[in-house]
Order: sequence, then C-alpha cells, then structure tokens
Amino acid sequence: MPEASSPKRVVVLGSTGSIGTQTLEVCRWRGYRVVGLAAGRKLEALLAQIEEFQPEVVAADEALHADLRQHFPKLRVACVEEVAVQPADVVVAAIPGLAGLSGVRAAVQAGRRVALANKESMVAAGPLLWAEAQRSGAEILPVDSEHSALFQSLVGEPMTGVAELILTASGGPFLREPADLRHVTPQMALQHPRWKMGPKVSIDSSTLFNKGLEVLEALQLFRLALEKIKVLIHPQSYVHSLVRFQDGNLKAQLGPTDMRLPIQYALAYPERPPTPLRDFPIPDRLEFYPPDTERFPALAIAYEAGRRGGLAPVVLNAADEVAVEAFLKGQITYPDIPRVLEAALEKVPEGALSWESLELADLEARSRSKEFLKLKV
Repeated sequence: MPEASSPKRVVVLGSTGSIGTQTLEVCRWRGYRVVGLAAGRKLEALLAQIEEFQPEVVAADEALHADLRQHFPKLRVACVEEVAVQPADVVVAAIPGLAGLSGVRAAVQAGRRVALANKESMVAAGPLLWAEAQRSGAEILPVDSEHSALFQSLVGEPMTGVAELILTASGGPFLREPADLRHVTPQMALQHPRWKMGPKVSIDSSTLFNKGLEVLEALQLFRLALEKIKVLIHPQSYVHSLVRFQDGNLKAQLGPTDMRLPIQYALAYPERPPTPLRDFPIPDRLEFYPPDTERFPALAIAYEAGRRGGLAPVVLNAADEVAVEAFLKGQITYPDIPRVLEAALEKVPEGALSWESLELADLEARSRSKEFLKLKV
C-alpha cells in the first residue's frame, strides 16, 4: 500500500528492537523511504535491515563498526545524534531508557516530527524538550499505545474541558499471584501475559512502574495536573485509555494491542491510511478496577515523583534502571526494586531542571542506588 506521492523519509532510532522492527514493517506497508537506522549490538538483524532498506546513514555499537564496513564499504557510519538529524519527515525514537534521550533531543532541536516511543525522555526532560520544540518547530507525537489513544481522543477537544485522563494497565504477570512476591525470579517477571517486550520494559510492567512512567509521560505530554491522570487495571487490554470530560461524557479508545497501529498513526498523522490488519475480536468481558499500590508500590512512588517535579523524575528513572539491571543479574530480590526507588526519592537534588542538572542528577542517582544495593560503583 505505498503512498501515491513522494514517499516519506523516515529515521528509526532503535531499529532492531520491538518498536523499531514494527516501524519498519509499517514503512513496508506505506512504501516509506528509511534513510537512517540506529541500533545496538544485534549485528545480523541490522545487516538485514541495511540490505533491505539501503539507509543513507547508520549508527550502532562501536563493536559492530568493523563488520558494518566490511559488509557495506560505502555505508556512512555515524553516531546516534547524526542519524537523528538526517533530513527526514519523521524520526521514530525507540531506543529504551534514558540512553535514548540524546537522539530525541537532537531530532527535536533539528525541528523534526518525533514519533516518541521512548517514554523516559519525556519523563526526565519533558519541559526541556517542549522548550526546544517551541524554538525549532518540532512536533512530538506519542507512540505508546495508551498515549497515542489519549492523543487521538483529544484531537479537536479543548483541554479546558478535560476532567481526567485514564490510562489502563493489564496488571502484568503478577496481577493476582503469587501472593508472596519475594521469590519472584527474573524468568517469571519476563513472562508478560500479553506482550513480548525487551527485558527492561517487561520487568517494569511486572512491577507497574512502567505504568508509573506512563503517568509521568502523560503529565508532560498533555500538561494537565497530576491528580487528573488516573490508572485502572484492565486485564483484557482492549481499552487503551479513557478521557472523562467535565460535562460527564467519556471517550474511550478501543482496539487490538497491536503496536503497528499507533506507530502508523504517528508516522501518517493527520491521515489515516488503511492497514492490512483485520478481524480483531472484541472480548466477551471487559473488567476495570483500581490498582493495588500496596502490592505494587512502584506506581505510588512514581506519582510521588510527579508531585515533587523538578529533578525527582530524573532520579527515579535512574534508580529504576539500576534496580532492574541488578534484578536481572540476580544481584537483588524482586521486592528490592521499589525499595531502591523509595531510597532514591529521599535524596533528590535541589535546583531547577536543566540539561546540565539532569545529567548530574542522573549520574548521582545511579551511583547512590548502586551504593544502596552494595553494588560495584
């Protein structure tokens, strides 16, 4: 289903990950020209992508550079920031964690449309990115299914009429059992009941911290008061979000849990071209209920960081990245993860959010979190 006119030029940051590979599938549907790729260490996957899409520039882990040049002698190999500013209509930002921020920042500064799948960038640096976007004329459109759903529900609606935004959460693998989470292993936590995701997002989903990050992302994307952003557990994952308006009306964004839909929406907006996706059955039963923040304290801790603002979300994100990595390596137990988050919020630096203070707060929080866990700094 290629576009009738000149194809859009697309850059994909995080091209070998889950969102990146699905983005490339959407580009195949639409006949878009992929002009830049940034990946990590998955050499075979990246080589196949380069062979198929013939990008103008590629970034990857330095350990892959020799192999890339051997296979593609004329290929331009650059850093992520250079790929992010390659002339393009859309830059898809899908590098996970705060490691993705530099590419997002570069694309925003260059005035690109950024299809944002890297929630940590908005969580840690939302006000800074919006300031850059105002200067450059960049667009920032959400790709996360819940935030895309909210964005779509809000198109044409005055924000003054919004009473609350409601994000839904599947509840993850430990919604009801085991009763005792102390013996949860990484293998257990990685088994999400609905989606196949990277290790970091899978663990965060199991603790509901990923939903906490989504609350903080929504806070920055839609710039409403924190108390107007709610979470409901919805195991069927068919309703991605709800918007409640001051007059009592509700808008619900429903649909399959297929990330290619919000990806295409961000790439093609405001158009809605057809897709080959069909026949998604509506579940017989739809359930909604409040999250258990005693069982999943990470969600409540994320709300606390949102209330504090400033550098608190930066610190919390850094602490979680340290804790999740340690848990995956078997260095700490599952309940240690929220303990690290609580400890991190006790030592949030004073001062305003800036690019410089963000970097310092992130480094200090990582060091303190490792020290708290008695890990090698």
